[in-house]
Amino acid sequence: MDATVDALSSAYLDFVAAAAAVIEAKEQSGGQKTALTEAALENFKQRWELFRVACDQAEESVESLKQRIGSECLVDEATGAAPAMTGLLSGSGIPPISAVRLEQMSKAVRWLVIELQHGSGPVVGSGAAHNSASAPFDARFSDDSAP
Repeated sequence: MDATVDALSSAYLDFVAAAAAVIEAKEQSGGQKTALTEAALENFKQRWELFRVACDQAEESVESLKQRIGSECLVDEATGAAPAMTGLLSGSGIPPISAVRLEQMSKAVRWLVIELQHGSGPVVGSGAAHNSASAPFDARFSDDSAP
């Protein structure tokens, strides 16, 4: 994360310096269009693009961290590994589930979404499930309350 912040900061400082160079070049030329002002403007445009790229990369990094932290918190809550400070599951009477179980349920939901997007949803009651599943969809969830 420090590298992302450093890259963004550096790109910003380069962008500001390029903007100052454009202003200086315009002042020196008396507002006339010269090779110096054109070069300063071209450098400014390049620095602007580099700054935008750095901003996009920083945003992607932040989003990735948010998703990772959210996933870790979800697994911690589901497995009971996190202290019950938030009280999300502790006061609800819902027993914690294992991380493996949570992953299985997540995969099952993803496969259902894929099947529904392709218009080939599972046939209810037939026990049809994705090939990687060893049991029908409903059976995979029947023992969540067991420790």
